[in-house]
Amino acid sequence: MTKIALVPGDGIGQEVIPVAWDLIGSLHPEFDSFQVEVGYARWQKSGVACTDDDITALKSADAILFGAITTPPDPCYQSVILGIRQALDLYANLRPVKGDNVDIMIVRENSEGLYSGIEWREKDRACTVRVVSVEGSRRIARVAIRLAGERGCLLTIGNKANVIKSDVLFRDICCHEAAKAGISFEACYIDSLALDVLLHPARYGVIVTTNIFGDILSDVAGYLVGGLGMLPSANIGDRYALFEPVHGSAPDIAGKGIANPVAAIRSGAMLLEYLGFRDDAGHIEAALQAVIGRGIKTPDLGGTATTESFGEAVKAELGI
Repeated sequence: MTKIALVPGDGIGQEVIPVAWDLIGSLHPEFDSFQVEVGYARWQKSGVACTDDDITALKSADAILFGAITTPPDPCYQSVILGIRQALDLYANLRPVKGDNVDIMIVRENSEGLYSGIEWREKDRACTVRVVSVEGSRRIARVAIRLAGERGCLLTIGNKANVIKSDVLFRDICCHEAAKAGISFEACYIDSLALDVLLHPARYGVIVTTNIFGDILSDVAGYLVGGLGMLPSANIGDRYALFEPVHGSAPDIAGKGIANPVAAIRSGAMLLEYLGFRDDAGHIEAALQAVIGRGIKTPDLGGTATTESFGEAVKAELGI
């Protein structure tokens, strides 16, 4: 039996994940689901945000549907999602940006860079080590190369090699792997790339870059398709997979019933595609487009729909 771990987390994760799971569970009632409570709310209650037992439970699932986590500015609080990504070795973060004249897959290295977790505080400074390894660069390059090959598009390698020496290593390995695979590629500095993606999105297909640059670039690209409420993502490793909306926990609107569930629903569609149900993923995307096309939108898109009513409209469009 297919087992799905549901991790709503904090804030609007508690609202959008149930909507996404309602769609998935209606399409596949044979799936078994179980919930794992992690995050800031749990930390406030118990002093623990995520335990080893939680990680073990997540590893028992065939896929994980994840909401959002609040990370407070507290030195005693460790990022839950970073810890899960590292524990499950989810090294490839896939962030599609799709809309009118836009179809970009941003492939973000997910296990090292400035998010490698090597940090400390000193008396008059805080230090974070940026780790870029040969193996980490090579394996994310190969993921991006495979996707560029499947799409038949140019591979763009986002970097800051003109300033950061570790990016020289990343760029050179990506270029070498792409040339070896016979994939057309270009290397672009990340700052000018962020602007050009907004100006000329149609010229980009697959972009591969390091951890923090991929995080920022995908958020920037959200402007092209209506904001972060529209963007899903997949965190993929060799054994495990976790799917989550790009947006955060949005505590300012949590509990109001107005959160946009599109990113969570699209993350669920990516989960289905990962499990081999490509047609279902396509049907969900078509239903989303139809519902939005009829003017049914949450307030962030200029509409009046609630989180739940939008989900119900998508279900009705799917005939479930």
